[in-house]
Amino acid sequence: MRKLLLIVLLVAAPLSVSAHPMTDAEIRQAVIQESLASYSGNCPCPYNTDRRGHACGRRSAYSRPGGYALLCYAKDVSDEAVRVYRKDRGN
Repeated sequence: MRKLLLIVLLVAAPLSVSAHPMTDAEIRQAVIQESLASYSGNCPCPYNTDRRGHACGRRSAYSRPGGYALLCYAKDVSDEAVRVYRKDRGN
Protein backbone atom coordinates (compact mmCIF):
# COMPACT_ATOMS: atom_id res chain seq x y z
CA MET A 1 0.00 0.00 0.00
CA ARG A 2 2.80 2.43 0.88
CA LYS A 3 4.58 1.62 -2.38
CA LEU A 4 1.42 2.36 -4.34
CA LEU A 5 0.94 5.68 -2.54
CA LEU A 6 4.57 6.59 -3.15
CA ILE A 7 4.30 5.79 -6.85
CA VAL A 8 1.14 7.90 -7.14
CA LEU A 9 2.80 10.79 -5.33
CA LEU A 10 5.91 10.65 -7.45
CA VAL A 11 3.99 10.49 -10.73
CA ALA A 12 1.39 13.09 -9.79
CA ALA A 13 3.85 15.68 -8.43
CA PRO A 14 4.82 18.43 -10.84
CA LEU A 15 8.20 18.13 -12.47
CA SER A 16 10.72 20.77 -11.53
CA VAL A 17 14.36 21.43 -12.16
CA SER A 18 16.22 23.40 -9.53
CA ALA A 19 19.40 25.41 -9.80
CA HIS A 20 21.18 22.99 -7.48
CA PRO A 21 20.60 19.27 -7.06
CA MET A 22 18.58 18.42 -3.98
CA THR A 23 20.24 16.32 -1.29
CA ASP A 24 18.78 12.95 -0.36
CA ALA A 25 17.53 14.49 2.89
CA GLU A 26 15.77 17.30 1.01
CA ILE A 27 14.16 14.79 -1.34
CA ARG A 28 12.97 12.68 1.57
CA GLN A 29 11.39 15.76 3.16
CA ALA A 30 9.71 16.68 -0.14
CA VAL A 31 8.26 13.17 -0.48
CA ILE A 32 7.02 13.32 3.12
CA GLN A 33 5.37 16.70 2.49
CA GLU A 34 3.65 15.34 -0.63
CA SER A 35 2.43 12.35 1.37
CA LEU A 36 1.04 14.57 4.14
CA ALA A 37 -0.60 16.90 1.61
CA SER A 38 -2.55 13.93 0.25
CA TYR A 39 -4.19 13.29 3.65
CA SER A 40 -7.34 15.23 4.45
CA GLY A 41 -7.52 14.43 8.18
CA ASN A 42 -5.93 16.33 11.03
CA CYS A 43 -3.85 13.56 12.60
CA PRO A 44 -1.69 12.10 9.85
CA CYS A 45 1.50 11.42 11.85
CA PRO A 46 2.22 10.68 15.51
CA TYR A 47 4.10 13.96 15.90
CA ASN A 48 1.16 16.09 14.68
CA THR A 49 -1.44 17.59 16.98
CA ASP A 50 -5.21 17.38 16.81
CA ARG A 51 -7.61 20.33 16.75
CA ARG A 52 -7.42 20.65 20.53
CA GLY A 53 -3.63 20.75 20.48
CA HIS A 54 -3.07 17.24 21.83
CA ALA A 55 -0.37 15.04 20.32
CA CYS A 56 -1.82 12.50 17.89
CA GLY A 57 0.53 9.69 18.92
CA ARG A 58 -1.07 6.27 18.46
CA ARG A 59 -4.30 7.90 17.22
CA SER A 60 -2.57 9.03 14.02
CA ALA A 61 -3.39 7.48 10.65
CA TYR A 62 0.26 6.41 10.42
CA SER A 63 0.00 4.41 13.64
CA ARG A 64 -3.24 2.61 12.85
CA PRO A 65 -2.86 -0.89 11.42
CA GLY A 66 -4.39 -1.03 7.98
CA GLY A 67 -4.80 2.74 8.04
CA TYR A 68 -3.87 5.31 5.47
CA ALA A 69 -0.35 4.59 4.21
CA LEU A 70 1.45 7.84 4.99
CA LEU A 71 5.13 8.62 4.93
CA CYS A 72 5.92 10.51 8.13
CA TYR A 73 9.63 9.92 8.73
CA ALA A 74 12.76 9.97 6.58
CA LYS A 75 13.19 6.24 7.25
CA ASP A 76 9.86 5.65 5.48
CA VAL A 77 11.27 6.97 2.19
CA SER A 78 13.38 4.28 0.57
CA ASP A 79 16.60 4.88 -1.35
CA GLU A 80 14.73 3.65 -4.43
CA ALA A 81 12.06 6.32 -3.92
CA VAL A 82 14.82 8.95 -3.73
CA ARG A 83 16.30 7.65 -7.01
CA VAL A 84 12.88 7.72 -8.71
CA TYR A 85 12.19 11.26 -7.45
CA ARG A 86 15.59 12.41 -8.72
CA LYS A 87 15.12 10.71 -12.11
CA ASP A 88 11.57 11.99 -12.63
CA ARG A 89 12.52 15.56 -11.81
CA GLY A 90 15.86 15.70 -13.58
CA ASN A 91 17.55 16.40 -10.28
